[in-house]
Amino acid sequence: MRKSARQSATAALRVSDQIDAGEHALIEDFLERAWSESGLAENSLASYRRDLEGLARWVARAGTGILRCTREQLHRYLAERGEGGYSSRSNARLLSTLRHFYRMQQRLGAIEVDPTLLFDTPKLAKPLPKALSEAQVEALIRAPDIATPLGLRDRAMFELLYATGLRVSELVNIALDQINLRQGVLRVTGKGGKDRLVPIGEEALDWLESYYADARPALLAGKVVDAVFVTRRKEAMTRQMFWTMVKQHAASAGIDAKRISPHVLRHCFATHLLNHGADLRALQMLLGHSSLSTTQIYTLVAREGLKRLHSQHHPRG
Repeated sequence: MRKSARQSATAALRVSDQIDAGEHALIEDFLERAWSESGLAENSLASYRRDLEGLARWVARAGTGILRCTREQLHRYLAERGEGGYSSRSNARLLSTLRHFYRMQQRLGAIEVDPTLLFDTPKLAKPLPKALSEAQVEALIRAPDIATPLGLRDRAMFELLYATGLRVSELVNIALDQINLRQGVLRVTGKGGKDRLVPIGEEALDWLESYYADARPALLAGKVVDAVFVTRRKEAMTRQMFWTMVKQHAASAGIDAKRISPHVLRHCFATHLLNHGADLRALQMLLGHSSLSTTQIYTLVAREGLKRLHSQHHPRG
């Protein structure tokens, strides 16, 4: 590693007095090789250093070094970290560092057996999709100024997204021939090129018709565009434009930015349907999930919402 790169990567990190010179040199050699072989970023090198220094301090208490650390010791170290409040995600990142380190040491002939072999990566809890309350969704949907073409477009997009649970990529790519207003259905081409038919609902249909009649012609000013939702530049809407628009309307509706994601209305569609008794397999078809297990995560969101409702309003909650 070049001296300047090493210095900038380690400026804020000093080796503890508990780590002897040999361990320190070993860690530095690993970082140097990792940098030259993989071109790791400074933040990654700093994380590797913290992880290895932490292990070195821990094994030093047992009178050993990181090259003589056994699989059983690593198990104990990870267990102690978990008991000390470190998350599964933090331990998974640590294990990734240790695997990189010990595989390199084995390749260099410094050790015969990699102690991280047969280690199971800590299971990470799947983050629950963010979902707004029904009142918050209503506030978001009503936020656009429907007296303007852009506001009417935004309202139609919100209504359609909440009514159908489309992915944002599916929404912005809808072509005119994919919507049948008379039958009230939408043909969606989802992941893997799979098509599905999704009912739209009367409220969303009404807003789509208003958008078709007033806002879309005003935005296009005679230009022919195949996409349903267009911009003032007479082009198809993009994911980035839609995300910017969602954040702007969420702010005006007083919704915390941390509760907003590009797919927030898709998540709300799924969660609120389950709250009102929708069948899980029917929801799977509407969302276009190939596996029911993907859909089942929304049952956890719905369950959490019902728990909060119960605790707030039940006399013995």
